[in-house]
Amino acid sequence: MQPRTTARVSLTALLGMPVTDAQGQIRGRLKDIAVATGPDAGKVAGLVLKTRTGLFIVPSQEVMETPAGTLELRSSGALVPLKDEGNYLYLQQDLIDRQIIDIHGRKVVRVNDVELEWMGQGAAHLLRVAEVEVGIRGAFRRIFKGFLPRAKLEVLSRKFKERGIPWQFVDVIEVDPARRVKLRIEYERLAEMHPSDLAEILEDLAPAEREAVFTSLDEDVAAETLEEVDPRLQKSLLERLDEERIADIIEEMDPGAAADLLGELPEEQSDAILEEMEPEERQEVSELLEFDEHSAAGCMTTDFVYLAVNATVAQVGPALRSFDGDLERVTEIYLLDDRRILRGSVPLARLVVAQGDTRLLVLAEPRVLSCPADLHQDELAEMFDKYNLHALPVVDTGERMVGVVHADHVISFLRDKL
Repeated sequence: MQPRTTARVSLTALLGMPVTDAQGQIRGRLKDIAVATGPDAGKVAGLVLKTRTGLFIVPSQEVMETPAGTLELRSSGALVPLKDEGNYLYLQQDLIDRQIIDIHGRKVVRVNDVELEWMGQGAAHLLRVAEVEVGIRGAFRRIFKGFLPRAKLEVLSRKFKERGIPWQFVDVIEVDPARRVKLRIEYERLAEMHPSDLAEILEDLAPAEREAVFTSLDEDVAAETLEEVDPRLQKSLLERLDEERIADIIEEMDPGAAADLLGELPEEQSDAILEEMEPEERQEVSELLEFDEHSAAGCMTTDFVYLAVNATVAQVGPALRSFDGDLERVTEIYLLDDRRILRGSVPLARLVVAQGDTRLLVLAEPRVLSCPADLHQDELAEMFDKYNLHALPVVDTGERMVGVVHADHVISFLRDKL
């Protein structure tokens, strides 16, 4: 008998279905479906059968769908006792009613059902996962299974709007680190998301799933994401990490954001984290911790690009390449004299058409705005509004430049006041 070509079937419809041999004898009932992970993600590795003597797994190529819609074994010796060492994801056990991440939609959803697909006879895997169903269609199937005939239930469920996520856009969340490694589940695609999207996903996850995802991120991505989440959630995300790991993450954060975070932690924990940090980063953050959080210095960053007053356009490229901060936030090159007093600022846009030997001071703004370190946030916001600023240099009592306040800090401050 030949299986139909690319015919869809739901997991709900398959579960509990009798599996027969070629003679029509029932060998067991379908308990679950094992799916490969890693490079072969989505391919059905085997079908789990419940028999009178226990659980067995049958390789997917040994099972076919009959024209009557039942499952049939190709050979009588296909049953293999199910063991725990298989690197499989079980659709019923590990996916149904669980939270997953929809990479394409950048959101957290709950799985109600799984759509599978029978492939043609020549395919290497006759059954594969097509998509997960997160809408009412899958919920309807599961609620009314057993009350309606299979064919009738399938017809009625199709009347509901489909809300499926193609398998390639699904990130399964595994809370057990050892099993995550065993299943070769990685969150590489999450690292490609915008930190704000990733922060929203973490906020929507249950605590265990949130911890599993965050702890799997590398320091760079974790740092960028941590800057975007609510302060209360920041502390929650760090609770299960040791001081060394936290220090590694905080070192990758914007110094101002790092100081804000450490300022929210108990002093004893904050001091322990600072001790684990590299000397240069520790000094930067420690100095910021001394400022009033409601002042300009309290919300500035010490990461900015500057050059000497007599520098030329040709020197900008090397300065940008050696900059350790977030290049996307760099809008201006600041010109400082030997005493670090601000003498000018050059918008990046003016550098695009300038000759390499042009002195930056020639391209600099005629008037340089700055604010004192102790300026209150309310007055700071007024300056940004009045002058339509993207960034504002901060100077100390000796007029030395000590940092920059970016517009997003001011926006966050105003949002908190609402």
